[in-house]
Amino acid sequence: MPAPLLAQDRLRVFFDGIWSEPRLSHPEGVAIGPDGWVWCGNQDGEICRIAPDGSRIERVAGTGGFILGLAFDGDRALYACDLKHAAVFRLDLAAGSLRRLAAPGLRIPNYPVVDRRRGRLLVSDSHDPGRPGPGIWSFDLAGGPGSLWCDAGFTFANGLAMRPGEEALYVCETFARRVSRIAIAADGGAGAITPFATDLPGYPDGLAFDGAGNLLVALYEPSRILRVDTQGAVATLAEDPTAHVLCHPTNIAFDGTRLFAANLGRWHIAAIDCDIGAPPLWRATA
Repeated sequence: MPAPLLAQDRLRVFFDGIWSEPRLSHPEGVAIGPDGWVWCGNQDGEICRIAPDGSRIERVAGTGGFILGLAFDGDRALYACDLKHAAVFRLDLAAGSLRRLAAPGLRIPNYPVVDRRRGRLLVSDSHDPGRPGPGIWSFDLAGGPGSLWCDAGFTFANGLAMRPGEEALYVCETFARRVSRIAIAADGGAGAITPFATDLPGYPDGLAFDGAGNLLVALYEPSRILRVDTQGAVATLAEDPTAHVLCHPTNIAFDGTRLFAANLGRWHIAAIDCDIGAPPLWRATA
């Protein structure tokens, strides 16, 4: 592919947690909180937050599992997917209480996204690394058990994203090397599924829309972030051939023109200074 749109000096380590306390071990999820801190999880099930200047890390809660994707429902709650427990947890930000959400049949909850307009949380189920399966789950933000919203077979459903003003959900299908688009019907149900970006040069994991409507795609392998414009044209936004600053990036999150990336292959959160940014997602659900 052509040279990346952003030079290597736009990439940096925001917080190195290899020797921190708590230690930041192999983070998968990252999200910007309403407190302005950078929230993340680790392989020990700890939910942590990092100061906006990257000076320190704090443990907020823990599941004893392995934290995957994170999503804020405004300043009310944080939702966290847990690999070990095959569950989604809700952290009440005011009370500090952690509650497991019921979802019989959920196998590998990977990434959550808040659909505030419809009062629900949508969660990808990666199902099985070796074979396609359903699908996308829905949880009522007011409480109650989750249910399967889209029962189509996805090839390891992973990161999710919604573009503001568009009635659709975008989903990474990691081992198919594509991003698919699920239309949201007038009644809120899952509509037609169409490919949006196919034959990607690597394995997509995390998604985020920038303020111009471009879809950013974090590739777990190679360590690269793509930019897919509204017409589906693919370019490399940033990459790290040494896998030092970007090392198997997974989830990504905007805070203005800074894009934060979790690095499952190492012990740090990376920051990328972008030309086009976006507000933190929690503002859309405030």
